[in-house]
Amino acid sequence: MTTPETSLSDAQMYRNMLRWQVMATAVVTIAAGLISGLPAGISALFGGVAVIVGAWFAARIAARSQSKTQATDVLLNLLKAEAVKILIIAIILLAVFKLYQSLVPFALIAGLAAAALFSGAALAKSQTPV
Repeated sequence: MTTPETSLSDAQMYRNMLRWQVMATAVVTIAAGLISGLPAGISALFGGVAVIVGAWFAARIAARSQSKTQATDVLLNLLKAEAVKILIIAIILLAVFKLYQSLVPFALIAGLAAAALFSGAALAKSQTPV
């Protein structure tokens, strides 16, 4: 059973995760732009944005499991959230590959990796001991 305190804590956790992702994407975007030029910076930005948008949707889906009490219901909801996140990231990356002619693949992967890694770090850091 969840309480308003738990709900607020979960909302703060998701906001914290998204904040870390945005900061990591900004740092990689600026670094790629300074090192390799504007197309690399834009590519890194697209990589990070793909993960951020996917994580935002996944957080919305995962939040629906707060009222669930059965472990299988919670697990299925989390699996749905992860599947949606992966699907959204794949669709955004496909669109970037098709539409952005000046793509710098290494920068795109760097932005994607930074946002993904820092989201995990933010979640790990914000977990409270039980």
